[in-house]
Amino acid sequence: MTILEKYIPVYLTEKSNIIRQIIFTALFALIFINLYAPFGVKTWFNVTKLQLFLYSSLLILTGVLVVVASRIIMYNYCKRRRLTYPGYISWVAGEIFFMALVYTILIKTVTGDPRDFLEILNKSIKITALVLLLPYLILWLYFALREKNVQLRVLEEVDPPGSKPSKMIPFFDEKGTLRFSVKQEDVLFLEAADNYVNIHYLDGQKSAKFMIRNSMKSLSDGFPGSSLVRCHRSYLVNFDRVKIIRKEKDGLHLELDIPEKTNLPVSKTFIQEVLNRFSTIG
Repeated sequence: MTILEKYIPVYLTEKSNIIRQIIFTALFALIFINLYAPFGVKTWFNVTKLQLFLYSSLLILTGVLVVVASRIIMYNYCKRRRLTYPGYISWVAGEIFFMALVYTILIKTVTGDPRDFLEILNKSIKITALVLLLPYLILWLYFALREKNVQLRVLEEVDPPGSKPSKMIPFFDEKGTLRFSVKQEDVLFLEAADNYVNIHYLDGQKSAKFMIRNSMKSLSDGFPGSSLVRCHRSYLVNFDRVKIIRKEKDGLHLELDIPEKTNLPVSKTFIQEVLNRFSTIG
């Protein structure tokens, strides 16, 4: 697979990282515009430093709204499809252009800049590229480093070949990258969420969850001989954690032995598999 066909890392489109990216970019842009003072802001109405800060904050806020809208669209798009590297580069180029266009319109209408519209737009594109690309690159490096550290911690928990098994269950994303590992007895259940799967597990005395990009079908095929059982199209449960199987009007339900009351439905497709596992207990 060439670079033109490769997908960007999943961490670039995770909600938490998108929020971090927006906040960091806004702060970077605010500092940049006050120190470097592009767009001729020092001449705005003969402003004081305080006024410059207020005007630049408004300018940055308006521009960041473009990024916010763009990243919301990207996040929802990536729930259905993944972005390739060329696609991501084109997306960022679009953010630069539209952000520069907003700045150009503001400069012409608010400050009455006498320069030609295209001249201002050309300069705005160059400056906006700096404002966006620098924090984007910094955060990409940070996210990549953090991802590597997570993978190293996970690999340290997984038993090396020939060692005594510790019943750690590894979870891989759709690219086969090890993303998470947890003791089998601490796994509660897996829950499908669009193109992602939420892994619910015990962290001390509290339940927690970890999201990875993969399908439930792909994950459920990777646990032969474990206590993880598919009970529904959207759920896979650790049967060792099931304390009650209850029959109701709408079918079977599993109640888990955890502090928070949790009931998982059993669909008709998986009833026999659940009953077979129940009959082998003990």
